[in-house]
Amino acid sequence: MKIAMPIETGFVNPHFGHSREFVIFETEGGGITGKKIIANEGLDHNHDALAGLLKNQGVNVIIAGGIGAPMIKALGYKGFKVITGAFGEVGKVAEDYLNGRLVTRPTQVCGCGGHGH
Repeated sequence: MKIAMPIETGFVNPHFGHSREFVIFETEGGGITGKKIIANEGLDHNHDALAGLLKNQGVNVIIAGGIGAPMIKALGYKGFKVITGAFGEVGKVAEDYLNGRLVTRPTQVCGCGGHGH
């Protein structure tokens, strides 16, 4: 299984659509076996293209902090499992997810509209 998260200085980026990079963890048997960073390549707020980029990387699960409803819809359409409301250091967040300890908070859905913040 592969898990992707928006990353900013080693932590989950709280605004999915503004993330310039994503970390992808490869997992097996409940542990992390590898990791890589991919660039967003200017796809911020291009929901379908960003979902396609992550799908082409073989990602199964998206863990995010704040994320807008249109992006959640695009990810769902591509078959991703989406976890929202995550925060913290990305390695720990991935481990918590794998061990069933990740607590999600659905209130972290971005509804900022103009994205001017």
